[in-house]
Amino acid sequence: MNAGFTAAADAILQKAVSGEPNIPGVVAMVTDRRGVRYEGSAGVRRLGDPQPMTADSVFALFSCSKAITGTAVLQCVERGLLDLDAPAKRWVPEIGELQVLEGFDESGGLRLRPPKRDVTTRMLMLHTAGFGYPYFSAALKRLAAEHGQPDPRLGAKRGLMTPLLFDPGESWEYGIGIDWAGQVVEAVAGQRLDAVLKAWVLDPLGMADTGFVPTPSMRARRASMHQRGRDGALAPIDFTLPEEPEVWMGGGALLGTAPDYIRFLRMWLNDGAGEGGRVLRPETVAMAARDHLDGLTIRRMMSVSRGLAHDAEFFPGARKTWGLTFMVNEAAAPTGRPAGAIGWAGLGNLFYWIDRRNGVAGFWGSQLFPFMDTAAFDGFLAFETALYAALR
Repeated sequence: MNAGFTAAADAILQKAVSGEPNIPGVVAMVTDRRGVRYEGSAGVRRLGDPQPMTADSVFALFSCSKAITGTAVLQCVERGLLDLDAPAKRWVPEIGELQVLEGFDESGGLRLRPPKRDVTTRMLMLHTAGFGYPYFSAALKRLAAEHGQPDPRLGAKRGLMTPLLFDPGESWEYGIGIDWAGQVVEAVAGQRLDAVLKAWVLDPLGMADTGFVPTPSMRARRASMHQRGRDGALAPIDFTLPEEPEVWMGGGALLGTAPDYIRFLRMWLNDGAGEGGRVLRPETVAMAARDHLDGLTIRRMMSVSRGLAHDAEFFPGARKTWGLTFMVNEAAAPTGRPAGAIGWAGLGNLFYWIDRRNGVAGFWGSQLFPFMDTAAFDGFLAFETALYAALR
């Protein structure tokens, strides 16, 4: 990373927090296979508080959690504990109880039928099992409003027991599949997910500032969540997740820092090798970092909860598929990201990508709703574009 990129990246972060519209604060990092090549921060952890955003600020990672839990699933496969293509109900019987939602009757009751086939753990990782999220599915939003279905982020087992939106394996819908996959990990490993992730992923990678429950040090460095109102103004909000939930939600409940997450991304650049030892085998990494949708493609996610998310799609018009457990862009992106790179995001406007071809990965961390906020997402795209301009 040359001095020109550092200056450009610093300017992008400053524009993100001082432009119009702006975001409260941001941390952004780039790594290559050897180590961190850029680290920057700007803004504040909480509007109205002078405490600056710093590189070690702690974020709610939301769906950036998914790849970490997915890594534990792959470790279960490597250890001979799990067959991705066997019915997941073999290990988690409750998943076999779920039916397909065909709609609502005249009185608002559910019209359900048995699925045509069993849900597998591979489907859970690919978002092809039939699960969704209530902020991207009108049916699930109605289920929450009229039938009291709990928000899946809150860690209640009942929050996982949602009907399927289609027959397993027949479509792609972003949802709570990785949360269910975390339950599979618990069953085959014989430990709760927090202990598995700590022993198998976080500790080997030196990710001491990542977990479902913050340490006192993490709590002191926590960046606040913010909400952008309809008038465009930002305000801090109190957002926390249960610290003693019934279920650890591996798809979205981890807290962590940018330096920790960049260690995780670097492991994927290095074919599964972390600074504290090997986490995955090279052949597992190569297998996971490719399309597994067998002809399906991922679609634009249409929001039904504008306070939480805008419509969401990376690189509209470009073909995108899904690996284990990342988006795979099948064509070169306008930013310079090449075909075959992997990446994803988190609901609080966190974004990352892993470019194994060029040996670079990047992370952008911010904390505000709704997802795909213009100022946050445009800043991330500008950051990524500046990196590839420097590489050229």
